[in-house]
Amino acid sequence: MLDVQVKGGGLRVGAVTFGIFTVMTAELLPVGLLTPVAGDLGVSAGTAGLMVTVPGLVAAASAPLIALRAAGADRRTVLVLLMALVAVANLGTALAGHMAVVLAARALLGVAIGGFWALAGGLPPRLVPAAGVGRATAVIFGGVSAASVLGVPAATAAAEWTGWRGAFAGVGVMAVLATGALVILLPALPGTPGAPPGRRGGGGIAGLLELPRRNASVRVGLLLTLLLVTGHFLAYAFVRPVLAEHAQVPQRFVGLLLLGYGIAGVAGNFLAGPRAARSPRRTLAALGAGLTVALLALALLGGTPPAGAALLILWGLAYGGVSVGLQSFFMAVAAPEDVETATGLHVSVFCLSIALGALLGGLITDATTLTAVLSTGAALTLAACLTAVLSGRKPTS
Repeated sequence: MLDVQVKGGGLRVGAVTFGIFTVMTAELLPVGLLTPVAGDLGVSAGTAGLMVTVPGLVAAASAPLIALRAAGADRRTVLVLLMALVAVANLGTALAGHMAVVLAARALLGVAIGGFWALAGGLPPRLVPAAGVGRATAVIFGGVSAASVLGVPAATAAAEWTGWRGAFAGVGVMAVLATGALVILLPALPGTPGAPPGRRGGGGIAGLLELPRRNASVRVGLLLTLLLVTGHFLAYAFVRPVLAEHAQVPQRFVGLLLLGYGIAGVAGNFLAGPRAARSPRRTLAALGAGLTVALLALALLGGTPPAGAALLILWGLAYGGVSVGLQSFFMAVAAPEDVETATGLHVSVFCLSIALGALLGGLITDATTLTAVLSTGAALTLAACLTAVLSGRKPTS
């Protein structure tokens, strides 16, 4: 095994974390900007939701494929190229005058998302000494949570002053800075030809698919990912119109409320982390229950600004712990003997679930009402809660 443990590993981990934070912020940025994008480009909210669906689908496919194709390549070079692609995609979106151009740029972003996330997850052992691998892994994956609960709300609030194009351009500039950080701070990270993911299952795509076939706990973890993330994003992709039209929140306050959601999410991440390390299954059941209550209550009782704001904070608190809860489940319960392969599958299903949630939410929004996305999301998160509870009552592997 190649060993590139060096002094100053904290800076290198920080550069990778900044990179994954930037990638995930770029993926989810349209969530807070659907209304102004749809209005400016003359499309429906459901069509604008494809800005989340398209990169999610591309990322789900590209994550395992890039990991396999890049087996022999220098990881530093690949990560730098992928981050540069994030910059190009966001700057292209900011300049686009037609939805087709926007979706083409978002497809390029999907390639970068899948590749960067899949490769970054396996870097900690090559950046820090063995004793610090666990903490470095938590920090890097914390960039995913931070983007979901803080990066997007911050960019949405900034868009109140710069417009939606300014928000995309700002994330593009952030990607340029992240590219520079990777160039300056990462050492050479030679690839490992002949050792693709899924090596226990025979290598290649077949190896990736072998793990869930032989491990029922991995299947449970992937199902929990699908239900929780799809349920959340089915509703969250349309949170801005929900707040403005259903909760009657003035447009000028939507960005600030999403910042409050982000702060609650960060708190939820820290609250769930220690509990997930001790009991990931129970933690995921509790988070699923919290999301169900928040979404259903927002649909039924969130028709005023105070109620909508309070329930949005509860929503953020519950979702903030989902990423760390799922990662802990795969590391401690599902596949402690093959975390790398399980993480690759988790990344693919996570990205697919974001796309599926946004797609279903768009179809439901165009066909019915905004509150329907909340109740449908609640049904999926309730199913996740029940899956976590019932799977713990008998052996799963």
